[in-house]
Amino acid sequence: MSATSGNTPGTPRVLRAMNDRAALDLLLEHGPLSRTRIGKLTGLSKPTASQLLARLEAAGLVVATGVTEGRPGPNAQLYAVNARAAYAAGLDVTPRRIRAAVADLTGAVAGEFRLATPRKAAGDVARQVTEALDGAVKAAGITRGEVRRLVIGTPGAFDPSTGRLRYASHLPGWHSPALLDELAAALPMPVGYENDVNLVAVAEQRLGAARGHGDFVLLWNQEGLGAALVLGGRLHRGFTGGAGEVGFLPVPGAPLVRQVTRANSGGFQELAGAQALARLAREYGIGDVPRGEHSEVAAELVRRAAGAGSGPYARLLDAFATGLATGLASLVAVLDPELVVLSGEVIVAGGEALRERVEAELGELAASRPRLVVGGVQRHPVLRGALESALAATRDEVFDTSRR
Repeated sequence: MSATSGNTPGTPRVLRAMNDRAALDLLLEHGPLSRTRIGKLTGLSKPTASQLLARLEAAGLVVATGVTEGRPGPNAQLYAVNARAAYAAGLDVTPRRIRAAVADLTGAVAGEFRLATPRKAAGDVARQVTEALDGAVKAAGITRGEVRRLVIGTPGAFDPSTGRLRYASHLPGWHSPALLDELAAALPMPVGYENDVNLVAVAEQRLGAARGHGDFVLLWNQEGLGAALVLGGRLHRGFTGGAGEVGFLPVPGAPLVRQVTRANSGGFQELAGAQALARLAREYGIGDVPRGEHSEVAAELVRRAAGAGSGPYARLLDAFATGLATGLASLVAVLDPELVVLSGEVIVAGGEALRERVEAELGELAASRPRLVVGGVQRHPVLRGALESALAATRDEVFDTSRR
């Protein structure tokens, strides 16, 4: 439908900008389109669609790319969003590494970089961030100045009232009260900060299993156990940014953990976090426990268990599913979500075998019965969410033609 239809008020410039944005969003969604097709999808006349495309091409926002083929009649010129019109970047930060990526305006990843962050270098966070970003920028073949916005995903959350990172005592070097000022001075573009699990929810809502859903819970289990809450289509962060820190949740079946922020753990984390899998393996007499980090060991154990029809591995998977469902039951009782997305390396390793068990257990423990699905964005989901968040803001800025 044309932005000029109905009773929408506004100046001709504003209405043209609304039509421009509608056309650009269609090109992002569908890929290259002809003038005729854009006109039909927007409800604009052929002359108006032609003027719109000429305007966007002159502004450097669209480019002519190929022609239609295999159809009756003359070939039509196709138009696409100019991918090089702007770039956005994302960072995924953990205690062991920073993963960085740069995406062009269409969302295609142009460059990636991984920086190891040993504890001995923990005090130089600004240098680590710029080094990781510059690595991705170099891999993309662009300059840092071409990046319009950066979003950084970390465990925990920056308290909006103090600017200090909370709920992530295990992330060395990121707790200085001057950190955000130091990063602002080191980086020439606007920077956003978001909880890592919230960014996974952004990725799932834009690209994955939660597309089209306005109310859902995402349960994440990897290096830590956490959740993201999307209510009415928007992330719910809480007063201090701590909404979704469900690893601290007291649950039946686990000892009551006190001083949870100092311990960086809680009942749900102890019951169903990555560290619980090695304990379950010992309890069920599984002797060939792999070595490595908690999340790597847990994912491998769950992967083996998902393929076992019976025996100790199957019992391990049953116990793990019960632990996950125990914490989820509290979330479901409070939020009554439409959908629960299960994500993170440890959960994804269990696939449908784990999902079915969690759903069955949750059906016994919760009054409402949300649909459970395994996350669809499984390659670097935190980083993908950071890119999607940065791209959304970048597109709002670049696609606004009302001031041109």
